[in-house]
Amino acid sequence: MIFSKRNDMMKYIAVFVFFSTVCACADAQSDSTGTYGAQVGIVNHTGRYIYATMVGDSGGGHSDKYNPGVANICCVTLPDKWNPKLEFLVRWDMPEGTKHVWREKLVKVQQYDKPGSLYLHFFQDDEVRIVVTNWAGSSPKHPIAPPPEAE
Repeated sequence: MIFSKRNDMMKYIAVFVFFSTVCACADAQSDSTGTYGAQVGIVNHTGRYIYATMVGDSGGGHSDKYNPGVANICCVTLPDKWNPKLEFLVRWDMPEGTKHVWREKLVKVQQYDKPGSLYLHFFQDDEVRIVVTNWAGSSPKHPIAPPPEAE
């Protein structure tokens, strides 16, 4: 009987820790600095697996080929209001066979009107675009159409 109560307690603790972690980005908003913590999503428009990504000092997500992605990686700090100098160093690992091949590129963030999640879009020939939106990568309202194979 005690064993069962202990397992129940551990489940409650695990759920609490999970939701505390997920909510941390939402709580990262600061009125005094005009910044907020944005979730990061990866949209893969290529036919290759992306093993790992980083945006600035954050990231760590991966993506299957032609994956429209959702913003589920915590988090990167963004200003409430876009400015034309906003850019991030994006790094990604796109393995060739068993060899890890890291690439990097300084990418400007496309203009946004309101806070949202940050999406990294990876295209052929190492083209990378960054958008901030409240719409998932598969949504018709997302600023960049999803990969054709994902539709």
